[in-house]
Amino acid sequence: MSNFAVIKTGGKQYKVSEGDKIRIEKLPNIESGEAVFDDVLMVSSGDDVKIGTPKVEGAKVSARVTKEGRSRKIIVFKYRAKKRYKKKAGHRQHFTEIEITKISQQ
Repeated sequence: MSNFAVIKTGGKQYKVSEGDKIRIEKLPNIESGEAVFDDVLMVSSGDDVKIGTPKVEGAKVSARVTKEGRSRKIIVFKYRAKKRYKKKAGHRQHFTEIEITKISQQ
């Protein structure tokens, strides 16, 4: 088994390992290019598994910001048959791409 953790950010949960690159909701005010996640819900290192209630005390996941941007446009189209109702809108979600550098637990 490899080392991994489950973190919570942006209202979603992600299973991450060291070296993983993931896209998450945009992180505000990241000038240094480093991010630390304290909301660690679970940490596993080999056979040693720690599950938080709701968070694991002292566990942190460090990451390096590799990219920020916007995802592809999705089209939101609402339509009601026989009512002359249609509405079209587009949406592009902001994201931050991070690379997990270290998973630590106390």
